[in-house]
Amino acid sequence: MGDSSPEVVLQPSIEQLITKICSEKCIAPPDVSARRKLSMITEATAIEILNTIAASSKVRTFSGFIGHLVKVKLGAVCSPKDTCVLPQKRSPPISFTAGSPQKYTHYNSPNSNAHLRGSSSIPVITDYFPRSPNDGYGSLISKKITSLPFPGLKDAIPNNVSCHLGESSKGISRVQKQLIFSTGCDLEDTNHSKVNQPLIDSSNTGHHFSVVQKQHTLSPCSSLGTNPSHFYDISSANDNSTLIPDQRKLTPCESIGGPINNLAISQQSLLLAELEFRKLFMIYSYVGRKKLEDVVSVEDAIEIKSMKTVTMFDFEAKIWAKYGCKFCEPCDRAMHFDWDSGKTHLYHCYVCVDGSYQFKGPYLDTRRNHLQRELGDDNVLIVQFVDDVNTPDMPSNYCSWIAAYQRISGGISVGLRRYRLFAFKDGRDKNNKGFNSKKPRSTWTLKCYFIRKESNAPWVEKDDCILLKKTGHEARCLFMHVHMVSSMSKYISRCSLALSNTVKLRVDLATVRVERIEDIPCRDENGYVVCDEDGEPLIHTDGTGFISEDLAILCAKDFIESKGTKHDNYEPLLIQCRLFKEGYAVKGTLLVNKKLKPQTIQVRPSMIKVEKDTRLSDSTSFSSLEINSISRRPRRANLSKNLIALLTVGGVPKNYFLDLLENTLQDTQKVSSSMRAAVRVGLNYGQMDDSATSVAMIGSGIPLDEPYLQYRLSILANEERKGLCGGKLPVNESFYLIGTADPTGTLNSDEVCIILENGQISGKVLVYRNPGLHFGDIHVLNAKYIDKLEEFVGNAKYGIFFSTKGKRSVGNEIAGGDFDGDLYWVSRSPQLLHYFKASAPWRRTYSTPSAPSKKPSVLSNEELETELFSLLFSTQKQNMVAGKAADSWLTLVDRYLTLGENDTDEKHRINEKLLKLVDLYYDALDAPKSGKSVDIPKCLLPQKYPHYMDKSVEKSYKSSSVLGEIYDTAKAYLPDNALLRAIWKLPCFNVEIPEPVLNLWKDRYDSDKYEMHKALQSGDESKNNSANIVINKYKQMLYEADNFASSTRKVEDIYNDALAIYHTCYDNALKFADVRKCGFAWKVAGEALCSFHELKTPGRSIPFKVAVLSMFI
Repeated sequence: MGDSSPEVVLQPSIEQLITKICSEKCIAPPDVSARRKLSMITEATAIEILNTIAASSKVRTFSGFIGHLVKVKLGAVCSPKDTCVLPQKRSPPISFTAGSPQKYTHYNSPNSNAHLRGSSSIPVITDYFPRSPNDGYGSLISKKITSLPFPGLKDAIPNNVSCHLGESSKGISRVQKQLIFSTGCDLEDTNHSKVNQPLIDSSNTGHHFSVVQKQHTLSPCSSLGTNPSHFYDISSANDNSTLIPDQRKLTPCESIGGPINNLAISQQSLLLAELEFRKLFMIYSYVGRKKLEDVVSVEDAIEIKSMKTVTMFDFEAKIWAKYGCKFCEPCDRAMHFDWDSGKTHLYHCYVCVDGSYQFKGPYLDTRRNHLQRELGDDNVLIVQFVDDVNTPDMPSNYCSWIAAYQRISGGISVGLRRYRLFAFKDGRDKNNKGFNSKKPRSTWTLKCYFIRKESNAPWVEKDDCILLKKTGHEARCLFMHVHMVSSMSKYISRCSLALSNTVKLRVDLATVRVERIEDIPCRDENGYVVCDEDGEPLIHTDGTGFISEDLAILCAKDFIESKGTKHDNYEPLLIQCRLFKEGYAVKGTLLVNKKLKPQTIQVRPSMIKVEKDTRLSDSTSFSSLEINSISRRPRRANLSKNLIALLTVGGVPKNYFLDLLENTLQDTQKVSSSMRAAVRVGLNYGQMDDSATSVAMIGSGIPLDEPYLQYRLSILANEERKGLCGGKLPVNESFYLIGTADPTGTLNSDEVCIILENGQISGKVLVYRNPGLHFGDIHVLNAKYIDKLEEFVGNAKYGIFFSTKGKRSVGNEIAGGDFDGDLYWVSRSPQLLHYFKASAPWRRTYSTPSAPSKKPSVLSNEELETELFSLLFSTQKQNMVAGKAADSWLTLVDRYLTLGENDTDEKHRINEKLLKLVDLYYDALDAPKSGKSVDIPKCLLPQKYPHYMDKSVEKSYKSSSVLGEIYDTAKAYLPDNALLRAIWKLPCFNVEIPEPVLNLWKDRYDSDKYEMHKALQSGDESKNNSANIVINKYKQMLYEADNFASSTRKVEDIYNDALAIYHTCYDNALKFADVRKCGFAWKVAGEALCSFHELKTPGRSIPFKVAVLSMFI
């Protein structure tokens, strides 16, 4: 019988020997085929073969060596006429009555790795079919399918065959369900079509969510009957050859690791499986790295099972007290007060270098991706790798990670569930505000998403999970027909489109017309299309299309509401999105176009990352328009280390940056005394300040020397100083905007159109895109007014339009940018424009050769999953290479900036190295999609780095460049410690408060201290959320509404309660001499206290929106 899992389980002694050989010889572990061959011989013979390999001085490929030696061993014990007995492999012959229907039928393909005796006598069903119109071929192709009259190898389905199996002939039983096999398509991602060609026929669009269909549709690398829930044995057959499921015996056993169908089920796992999954997962999380059965006895499991109806809050408290506090760090605790709020449940798994792993969670989050939204939170496991303290960097051959690879490549078990790899993505968080500096960050930047595909539960037949009995590839095809791409690197890159945190547009896509329009190519002066160094046409409209006005407004409405703010009919200019529809996967930006009919979207070939396989027209598909972001009013942009270096090379003097730094530092020092400086800092860091509480306090007339206000402002000022050390200098007239192409076609190649708050602007501007490193990545362009643009966008705002004329897109000239959502830095600073002189644009000089890549359509299921794990490790390596290239570039630039005008030879030598590093850096960034393997030559790697990069002391040198001076100057300003200041109360708050009210809130505050303490004891992932839940709970008590403005209580009663909270908190703060304890009053009753203070302060007040106020600072 075929394996039910891509992983083949071997004897522990064999596994240990394989791990030892891989580690000692630094070779990749054997593939599934080789492991299967070892499983087909005796343990003693397998050990003998492995010892032979271990003693060999030269091993080309581990798998090939195993295959050769197994063949030699089998040849020695089997004569050509005899049948070999394979002790570890059970494959009993089963006869079928001719013409009788059978429940299970298996198929083998001509290109299968399995060689089955007597297959030549089996009838062949031949079918002819035309290739897809997208293939570009008009010929008819004949393919063959071999039908085997016995249970054959599970995954032996042809990957490049398309045929319809109907009735068989001559003794072959009728196939009860029609199987459609898709061909392997050698299509590229871009498919040029006629203008306005419908992408999808919306009239036949439907949403299919049924697990069982009358017709099974299998894409390449797929199989029927994957992961059967019962094992069948010939001894179980009755006289009529009917297969009877053999019931599995339950024995105490480890509940994780290994193929799930080959594991005995522990009694604890079986008992706990009856809990809802988030409770089950919490148990696994709180036993840490211990085995469940070593910590939880059967009696404990019975007791925990009885807690099925206990609330999640109480359940967590009990499990933490019994297990978590013993086996977990306090920061790993997952305590929430709003378990049933509908928020996303995140289930994490951290894998170590030795292959062990630990679960953490569930944690709650307001964000959700397409994968979680369609499959359900509990069917998605987020897997990340954790560095070994002894080997923090992964070697290029990843020998040290072989154990981890072997452990997770076959899936990860959580109780009776098993999760397997779906895809992975770069997990680096662009927003590091939640980073805990006390915990070392992992050098692993990739985040893997595993999905539940198997279950060992006795009630599996009642499980409604759509992924059960599906291969990994079939699961991915529910989101997109990803086998249509041309390489494995694109395969995984396209799958990751479903992993971005997005907001789903609440619209029936069946009513939306999606049209395909042409890209605008780059042409030379003779009108010929210009191609890049790889022969691909350059285009001006890479990644951008159009959306009708009604849909754009709906996108803005859903997106803004998801952020917890009110929708005020905002008209966005651009929508960054992902579109999944009936197998297509589209990525890019959509520009609002008032000329389009309602309910219309137009996409270009450059946006279509995965084409639809027309032969899978009846397959299930998760269709959705997922919104990543919309164009919003930009905040003032800061500079960065790289940008300062490039501007300095372009002629901006060092004193400009030092003066800018000095002015900002002096302004920061004034937050305790300057109203303007305090408001500026409060607005800039409002996300850290309880929704700009400091600004609200200042606006209501509360003096700057108020103790808690001083404390908050000092924290924000210190945060700004940290940013200044890293070169985050604020520059007026600078901002980030989403880029797109000019729909009117009127802009020249050196012109752009920019729309801001008050409409289009004119004049020269600097334009740059992160993470540009080339000296020519900053452009000087002319901002021009376009009359005809309003016909397309109306009053929509905030964006930059680039020309569609010339040999090359200006967006592409800037660090290889495009218009699928890239943000461009734009500056109108008069001083920068005066000093800066642009260099020649970036053009690739040193190109990394493309590596040979396998096409997904020619791989079997097992080979496909093996390739994905191989890509996982190689992609991590490329991410590390990109980081090294960036650090090396900054170090060389630092040296370049210190050279004088007479050091021309040294400048030229450094510049040559910089050009190589820039190309290598851009290649490494693009490697996950291109499949290139990039390495940094040792001659380009520095021995030491500038001190402002915060490397270890032995790897640092004292830099004298402008970046070094900025770092030292900002560091010289000592942080302000407001904790040492005296605590006092505002005089106008010293009013008479009813005694019952004061006593009530004193009692509540005492209760709150306990609850807040518990909230702050929760893990890093849930601490802030849990604390906010406590705050909101008491705000609800105070206002009987979400906030002061929406409360229906009498204002006098609210004021009394707010003042009672204020005095209770400040009395406690005075008792302990801790100003931080004042914060609870402002977090809970801040709105009411500000209103009361404003009422008691003489003078007229005018309300201001924060967004409006920030325009004047």
